[in-house]
Amino acid sequence: MSGGFLEQILAAKRERISRGEYAARAGGSAERPSDGRRFVEALRSPGVRIVAEIKRRSPSAGEIVAETEGRLETIALMYRRGHAAALSVVIEQDFFGGRPEWLPRAKKIAGLPALMKDFVVDEAQLDFAAALGADGILLIVRALSDGDLARLAAAARARGLAVVAEAHDTEEIRRAAAAAPDVLGVNARDLATFTTDLARLEALAAEIPPGPVRLAESGIRSREDVARLAAAGYGAFLVGETLLRAEDPVELLRELRS
Repeated sequence: MSGGFLEQILAAKRERISRGEYAARAGGSAERPSDGRRFVEALRSPGVRIVAEIKRRSPSAGEIVAETEGRLETIALMYRRGHAAALSVVIEQDFFGGRPEWLPRAKKIAGLPALMKDFVVDEAQLDFAAALGADGILLIVRALSDGDLARLAAAARARGLAVVAEAHDTEEIRRAAAAAPDVLGVNARDLATFTTDLARLEALAAEIPPGPVRLAESGIRSREDVARLAAAGYGAFLVGETLLRAEDPVELLRELRS
């Protein structure tokens, strides 16, 4: 997404926060409590670790799963059967069509640790994530100042949440690493053109310092893509649209992990 479009998303997010939508669940009690350590351990386990995403739509891909509400449990169960390492649930409402309640529902049926994928700009969202039972939260480097990135990362860890910092270029990787995230994700999608470039992901892998799990995001469609990125140094792989559009997501997950 372009800088201007990102600002639209962030403005809508801040408006929801100002209306108290994220404060509503602060202090709530999730059926399956947050466990950031479990999320990180799942992404460090042996074999190919796939973070399988649930996403209704996106500005770049349009509608992906029109009936997400009715199919949510089915999708989550398929991810479990395909032995995904973790879930990523996009809950952003205005531009991605997500719903916060999808995360605890998907986590319950899949039994997998879950990443709350939202545009986090305020600590109230961290309380909200914990109330939903999220195990990890996403911090998008481009959406935050260095101070806010460090503050939110520390606040998330204090709540027992794993921190996934998402970068798109060398400078953002440097900024993300300074916040000491548990997972450092690099997104292959060009924010200006929406195109994905796995060669760019390969080149950027070497820029990630030792410590965090290296997560490759976007544009992964085949076992060959996974092998290529694993050779570059990535340890986990976030796959969404490809799985959601697959005729048999269970079989595709098994193929990606083979």
